[in-house]
Amino acid sequence: MKAVQILDVSSPQVTTNYSMAKPIPQKAEILIRVHSAGVTGDEILWLQSYPTLSPIPGHEVSGVISAFGPDYSGPLKLHQEVYAMIAPGRCEGQADYVLCLEDEVAPKPTLISHEEAAALPIPILTAWEAVIDHGKLESGMRVLVTGASGAVGTFAVQFATRLAGASVIALASSRTHEHLKQLGAHETIDYNTPNWENRVRGVDLVFDTVGGDVLTKSWETVKDDGVIVAVGDPAPSWVVGRGKAVEATEHPNVRYVYFIVSPNAERMSKASAMIDAGSIKVLAVKPFPFHKAEEAWAYARQRNRGGKVVIDFTGADESEA
Repeated sequence: MKAVQILDVSSPQVTTNYSMAKPIPQKAEILIRVHSAGVTGDEILWLQSYPTLSPIPGHEVSGVISAFGPDYSGPLKLHQEVYAMIAPGRCEGQADYVLCLEDEVAPKPTLISHEEAAALPIPILTAWEAVIDHGKLESGMRVLVTGASGAVGTFAVQFATRLAGASVIALASSRTHEHLKQLGAHETIDYNTPNWENRVRGVDLVFDTVGGDVLTKSWETVKDDGVIVAVGDPAPSWVVGRGKAVEATEHPNVRYVYFIVSPNAERMSKASAMIDAGSIKVLAVKPFPFHKAEEAWAYARQRNRGGKVVIDFTGADESEA
């Protein structure tokens, strides 16, 4: 089979390989024939250690079930269209075939393409876990979403408004404000505005997808008993050092948490139903054929790009012609 391979994690640098061994499902594993694989620009840097000599990146896929391990007894069916989030540390989604575990795989939304579905798992699950689990979202809460026009922020805005009727303040580039209002944002602020944090007060929940100075400024917007949920990369120093946030000295009652998303097939199934019902909108995608995987990765690492990058594994490939 063909697959993307990591040559150098630090650069990062990838290449294409047309002679990788096709995996065989064991125990309760699920083998997916990949149609499209999502690319998250920083994901290659997550691979601090990897179990194979020729690592294949990729946490997000959409495709068709090709085979089951002998112990699988779940509800999914052979040849069913599915999408999946592969857990951090396992990856290997950017290939013709990938092995998944049961909690990583859910039925694909029927009304969207494989390319669109491959862009969804990480943003959907991250946004859901942030606002529902860690943010304890309730009706009437005021929520600040930073990086609101990004993949994760886009779904956070929709979940906060449509699952709980929260009032959302979206921090993003002014060119995206109209779109964010269409997704449910009640107020929009350009992140280039000097001292933007002074315009926001009394927020119940901050969901920060950016990190750095934006996260630091967000502490000034949250109410005394509010919560800050962060996922920006790199992680803040209080995560790396397992210590206390400096800002917590002046905001002792603010709860703050940083997390790395985990697979959740049940939530992905619920999201599929919401997408098919038209209650949440999916992301714009920027597809690349497999033989242009290196270009796909380079594009995915650009700031302010248009659409989430996906790699197509089903089209005619000039290297195979």
